[in-house]
Amino acid sequence: MVTKLADLEVYLVGGAVRDQLLGRKVLEHDYMVVGASQQQMLDLGFQQVGKDFPVFLHPETKDEYALARTERKQGQGYTGFICYAEPDVTLEQDLIRRDLTVNAMAQAPNGDLIDPYHGQQDLDNRILRHVSPAFSEDPLRVLRVARFAARYHQYGFTIADDTLELMTNIATSGELKALSAERVWKEMERALTEPNPEVFIEVLRACGALKELWPELDKLWGIPNPVEHHPEICSGEHTMLVLKQAVKLSAEPKVRFAALCHDLGKGLTPEAKWPKHYGHELAGVKVIEQVAARLKVPNDYKLLAAKVSQFHLNVHRAFELKPSTVLKLLEQCEYQRKPELLANILLVCRADSLGRMGAEHNDYPQADYIAELANVGKQVIAKPFVEQGLQGKAIKEAMTAAKINVIAEKKAELLAKLS
Repeated sequence: MVTKLADLEVYLVGGAVRDQLLGRKVLEHDYMVVGASQQQMLDLGFQQVGKDFPVFLHPETKDEYALARTERKQGQGYTGFICYAEPDVTLEQDLIRRDLTVNAMAQAPNGDLIDPYHGQQDLDNRILRHVSPAFSEDPLRVLRVARFAARYHQYGFTIADDTLELMTNIATSGELKALSAERVWKEMERALTEPNPEVFIEVLRACGALKELWPELDKLWGIPNPVEHHPEICSGEHTMLVLKQAVKLSAEPKVRFAALCHDLGKGLTPEAKWPKHYGHELAGVKVIEQVAARLKVPNDYKLLAAKVSQFHLNVHRAFELKPSTVLKLLEQCEYQRKPELLANILLVCRADSLGRMGAEHNDYPQADYIAELANVGKQVIAKPFVEQGLQGKAIKEAMTAAKINVIAEKKAELLAKLS
């Protein structure tokens, strides 16, 4: 009979066990309780936090403790399960419902490893493998496994062939359509923070899920670019190279998202006009708005991606722009009100330039050039014009003229240094 905390049969489970064995830093500790009821947990002072599942917060540490449970599929999607969490559920029954063998290990308080589904062997062999055929019952697992592949690629992990086959079956079954936009975006956003987010995209594409979830991106594979600018030719391959460069430049997921979106407009170019893509910059803005609406992408992600799409070629051609055009570009990038936005736009433009075969180590002076011109433009303020007695529209016109003048002077100075 469970009457005090010490009576609980508790195991450390999931990611904490996996990462501990890998030598990675463990950020969260999740525990499984075997042989207890929901009421006993509440009586011991645990706070229940799961509506659908019996998950509790420890009264002192606030770590998550879940009752051992089984699940039975009864509908579509990731919510269509009947959960059973009574004291007779065993440790092995709980572990078998998990997604991957490396996530289906438990550790007893004395340090013993409980590994009924050979997770440690797969960990040693660097394999991501499903635990049981029940894997196919939850379509969200396609995204989760792709995200794990992005996280553990650096350790040499690959997805087992039979697991990838199950993921392909889920993608072609229509089950992915049962996932809410919020859940899909949450997995995508988390994947963008991983060390190799390009692997996430590649895995989704390999199993057919990218075509279902993000067809505008999937479409880029097979669309050519002019070989003189893009030795890799394929727009999809170029996008992956740009994403890799964005990862080197920034840990910000919004920067990485913008890298993925920067050429989406090329998917609208009529085939007869290939490999040229005139107007793809502005065309891409509408595509990004459609993607953002469907996936419920946050506004700051959408804004950055749209600005990059619209203006990346202008930034690439920065040295050719007239001072008045530079000022217009800076204003459209909200350089005074949102300096971080302009900085991130320039980061993605740098990634775009370097994200071409053979260009990985090139310089990209355009970014520093635009940033310097933005700095001199910011130094023009209204006060002197107000003191001259100007009012309203006249102040704005005088400030614009002054900004163009200082930008022109700085432009000449910078170009002289570069020549």
